[in-house]
Amino acid sequence: MSEGDFYHAGNRALQDEFGSRALADRLLGLKREVFTDEDQAFIESAGFFFLATADDQGRPDCSFKGGVPGFVRVIGPGELAFPDYDGNGMFRSMGNIAVNPNIGMLFIAMDGSPKRLRVNGRASVLRDDPLLGETVGAQLIVRVAAQAIFPNCPRYVPDLAAGEASVYSPRAGIETPDAEWKSFEMMADVVPPRRDTFKG
Repeated sequence: MSEGDFYHAGNRALQDEFGSRALADRLLGLKREVFTDEDQAFIESAGFFFLATADDQGRPDCSFKGGVPGFVRVIGPGELAFPDYDGNGMFRSMGNIAVNPNIGMLFIAMDGSPKRLRVNGRASVLRDDPLLGETVGAQLIVRVAAQAIFPNCPRYVPDLAAGEASVYSPRAGIETPDAEWKSFEMMADVVPPRRDTFKG
């Protein structure tokens, strides 16, 4: 995915309306096509992720995928694989990938220290993959060639272990703090001022 393909006219129009184009361009510098050691450790520790697919007409679908941590594996510098387990038989995700290989994956940790990682790429569904012989319960293997790997701000992620919403989630009568990263030296000069919103 080229730099010019990452943001389209719709993204740019909203960035310009909200004054965040410079911030968006700065964040683009965090995008990569190769997994870091930290990415791999986070992905392989995950017990679930969310998978976004679309059919050949662009109609979207989002699915929860879960398993024992390690069920998603980084198998190359910019490639990962995960099993398709027995499900409801609709094959929404796998069928969509068969006609439109463009997918998005969201890995998210909601306990302790919140974290999110996005992986966008092109997927293939394989019936004869060597990983089938070593993946308990897999009926198919999905391989994903990453085109954009990037962290995602975790500030609205709740702490499920503590049973608490994020302190950054807006509430009536409470001033919502800014995300810490907005004050980082590499970002502070491009962060637009916060817009006034309904306070409740």
